Amino acid sequence: MPDYHDDLRLAHVLADAADAATMDRFKALDLKVETKPDMTPVSEADKAAEELIRGHLHRARPRDAILGEEFGIEGTGPRRWVVDPIDGTKNYVRGVPVWATLISLMEAGEEGFQPVVGVVSAPALNRRWWAAKGAGAFSGRSLTSATRLQVSKVERIADSSFAYASLSGWEEQGRLDGFLDLTRACWRTRGYGDFWPYMMVAEGSVDICAEPELSLWDMAANAIIVQEAGGRFTSLDGVSGPGGGNAAASNGLLHHELLGYLNQRY
Repeated sequence: MPDYHDDLRLAHVLADAADAATMDRFKALDLKVETKPDMTPVSEADKAAEELIRGHLHRARPRDAILGEEFGIEGTGPRRWVVDPIDGTKNYVRGVPVWATLISLMEAGEEGFQPVVGVVSAPALNRRWWAAKGAGAFSGRSLTSATRLQVSKVERIADSSFAYASLSGWEEQGRLDGFLDLTRACWRTRGYGDFWPYMMVAEGSVDICAEPELSLWDMAANAIIVQEAGGRFTSLDGVSGPGGGNAAASNGLLHHELLGYLNQRY
């Protein structure tokens, strides 16, 4: 199996640079915010962080392609860095500390591009999570000061904690009835949103989470971290990986039942 240690170290360097840039503008009174064509916000910090990451990658990995939320795809080849400079921009612009930079390296294979490295860095929470294919998932302050992640062993939906983002997307897709049935069946539900539920699945503090509509940059880093922590990350139709436009993540033991609820009456 390939060794991705150098790529993981680079991803941490990229995250360090992004953290410095985003924290510098977090809660700034003069932060400039625009509305994108899809009616979602983008701040000057989103753009600056992605430009910073792209600049580092151009120097360190000039042959690799880059896909970012703000500036699209650049380059071709079997290796592709996928970047969400600020996942949780709506939180960021309102001063809520639940946002993160998501950085992943994806490689082409028989099943298309799949993530092999992922870093999720949430500097306002003072938290960082990461993983590399075949090397496990971790959380901590640095590569040398980290705790290995492991998903929970909860085996029943009735005992599970379910995290989600919002209700509107499920309703728009006609999946709301199944979603609500799932919330009624679970022990506990909380709408943490964005990257955080996936990290909590990887840590074992949440057992299941799902979102009805996502982009690749929202999922790639989360997927490898959940998988390397022993969990499952699929689309709502059960295809493994972050390529399906939506996501379901679990400790693995609850995955079939999770998908069953979210696809019922659909």
